Amino acid sequence: MKKLAEKYRVQFLIEGTVMSGTPVLNLARGPLAGCSISAVRGILNGTTNYILTEMEAGKSYEDVLKTAQKLGYAEADPTGDVEGYDAMAKVIILANVVMGADISAESVDCEGITDITPEMINEAKQNNARWKLIGSVEKSNGKITARVKPEMITSDHPLAGVMGATNALTFSTDLLGDVTIIGAGAGRTETGFSILSDMLSINELQ
Repeated sequence: MKKLAEKYRVQFLIEGTVMSGTPVLNLARGPLAGCSISAVRGILNGTTNYILTEMEAGKSYEDVLKTAQKLGYAEADPTGDVEGYDAMAKVIILANVVMGADISAESVDCEGITDITPEMINEAKQNNARWKLIGSVEKSNGKITARVKPEMITSDHPLAGVMGATNALTFSTDLLGDVTIIGAGAGRTETGFSILSDMLSINELQ
C-alpha cells in the first residue's frame, strides 16, 4: 500500500495501527520531523502490560489472564498478545514508517511474557525495577534492528511508571533527547480519533 501511494503520489496514513488514537506516527512525521531518530522503544501491547502490572500486585499469570479475557483486554486465544506477535507487528510498522527500513516478521527477534515467573517479578522489585514487554527499533551504523522481548526496566525510566493497559513510546532523537508519549493503545473512540486525525492531515497536505 505504501509503494502504491508513492507511485500515485497520494497520502497513505495509518496512525491507528500502532497506538490507536495516541499520535505516534503523526508525532514522528510532524513535530519530530526535524530530528534524526536513532531509536524507538516502548510498551505497545496493553494486554501484556496489564498482566505484568497485576502480577506485580501478587496475582498469578493464569488468574490475571482470565480476568483480562473477561474485561475484553485479551482474546479467547491470547497468543497474539502474550507471545509478543501484536507488539511485533507494531514494531515492524515503526521500523518501516518511522525509520525507513524494509523489514518483515522474519527479521524481528520476538519473545513474549509467558516465561516470566513470580520469582522474576519479585527479583525486579528488589532491584527497584519492573518487567515490561518492550518493542524496540534501533539504528546503528546505518543498520536497523527490531525486537520484542521482556525487559527489566529501572524505576527512573519513563516507561517504568506506565501501568495497566496503557501504552507508551520513547523516541530517542539527536536534538531533543528522549521524547516519551503515553496514552491509550486501543479502544473504539480512540481508533475513530486516529482516522479523524489522518483525514485532517490529508486535508492539510492538499
